[in-house]
Amino acid sequence: MYAIIKTGGKQYRVEEGQVIYIEKLDAAADETVTFDEVLSVVDGDNVNFGAPLVKGASVSATVLEHGKGKKIRVFKFKAKSNYRRRQGHRQPYTKVRIDAIAAK
Repeated sequence: MYAIIKTGGKQYRVEEGQVIYIEKLDAAADETVTFDEVLSVVDGDNVNFGAPLVKGASVSATVLEHGKGKKIRVFKFKAKSNYRRRQGHRQPYTKVRIDAIAAK
């Protein structure tokens, strides 16, 4: 059984017991969060797509930790004008473990 959820402007295919990295959430470590924006639920041959969301479906997960991703370099450059800017960025993330997928 798996579900497709939407969080942080992105969509994720999740299964029970899976550990995923998502955009940062306002939840403390070891706290349980519920994702109500479920786009589809697939259980064997039983496929349920929402329009746009599946009614009564939810995915519960446990927050494992918060952190920052790898550093990326942002470099702006304009030719012939001596304009160069270098900047770094580390995207914050939340690591969660999917506990249960509930669908009616």
